[in-house]
Amino acid sequence: MAKFSRLSAVFAAAAAATLVLAGCSNSAESDSSKTEETSNTITAGKLTIATSEPAYEPWVYNDEPEEGEGFEAAVAFAVANEMGYGASDVVWVRESFDGSIAPGEKKWDLNIQQFSITEERKQAVDFSEPYYKTTQAVVAAKGTDAANAKSVKDLKSAQIGVASGTTSLDHVKREINPDKDPLVFNNVADVVAALKAGNIDAMVTDLPGAFYVRDAQLEGDGVIVGQLPDSADDGDEFAFVLPKGSKIVPEVNEALKKLRDNGTLDKLVEKWLAGKDAPVLPVE
Repeated sequence: MAKFSRLSAVFAAAAAATLVLAGCSNSAESDSSKTEETSNTITAGKLTIATSEPAYEPWVYNDEPEEGEGFEAAVAFAVANEMGYGASDVVWVRESFDGSIAPGEKKWDLNIQQFSITEERKQAVDFSEPYYKTTQAVVAAKGTDAANAKSVKDLKSAQIGVASGTTSLDHVKREINPDKDPLVFNNVADVVAALKAGNIDAMVTDLPGAFYVRDAQLEGDGVIVGQLPDSADDGDEFAFVLPKGSKIVPEVNEALKKLRDNGTLDKLVEKWLAGKDAPVLPVE
């Protein structure tokens, strides 16, 4: 009888231990699931940021956003830092411009590639507060009449090109109203190629991009004619794009507010974009 009792006690202890271990395991799994379920980012503890492929200067230098060189790369890391993510916690991925603002599931938390805020785009994605306000500028090939333009009116006869998916086309139609329909290309690189080939006389893009086109892509064969006057007063506002319904929009906006209030955004503009003046073109 005593032997049977001892065996029963052993089995009872083993069963109790098994239940305790199972309880611990379930608790751990519950905690893990809770962490994943309550994470507001694609990957818990990480901030996944998308940009274009390739990404151009002055927004991203050497097409390496992870290095933090270039205006948008630097802004992204500054925002991440304010949100509590270190540089090693930032994961960079690539996404096309049009794909980024299309409806549907996203594989990133933030997307930064010169997105202008529009009501139409707000139907598919969310936007942060602006991190930069730009103007539209005209870049022309040397030796063309457009290169010698002194006013917006002087550009009416020019064949103008713009990149698809940008607000440049709206500015061209509204401010220049050229005699010839503007040519729309897939991206900025294609517009530059058309300018080099003589297929267009001038292109319109944002001012920081205009300087890069002139200095790096045209290599001295282009000139910045000037800024479009309406855009100087009411320029495009660039903002982060987030998936529709993202729960981190308030965090991103709070981070941007801090960076704006403490002067960090102004310093980044000064470092990566400023010091390159272009005249505002008169209407006539």
